[in-house]
Amino acid sequence: MTDPIGDLLTRIRNAQAAGKAQVCAPASRLKSALLEVCKREGYIESYRLLPKVTPKDKPTLEIILKYAESVPAISEIRRVSKPGRRIYAKANAIPRFYNNLGIAILSTAQGLLSDAEARRSNVGGEVLCQIF
Repeated sequence: MTDPIGDLLTRIRNAQAAGKAQVCAPASRLKSALLEVCKREGYIESYRLLPKVTPKDKPTLEIILKYAESVPAISEIRRVSKPGRRIYAKANAIPRFYNNLGIAILSTAQGLLSDAEARRSNVGGEVLCQIF
């Protein structure tokens, strides 16, 4: 897999389009941090690391999706910085999406932050994705 973050975002997008309550994805620390930002911002209910059944099993994340009256909390989720073309933003030039109704998730020196948290901390970084 060349783009694990893109794969995670696609799994979430497809699960919400199908009306699923939860979705599973391979686990990593970066994905857990990304899901933590999504949870803090109110785009997903929760996530958890599933226990391994056998020692050969890969670690898996279970993501509980959020709906409001059967309408998904995430109407659009897309990758901004891709493996073939990285997008970086300085602290004073962090992009705003949908007139500040959506968020951008940045990979900074302080960890993964939403665009508002990065502006408050005055740090820039790689713009991973945007969610609306």
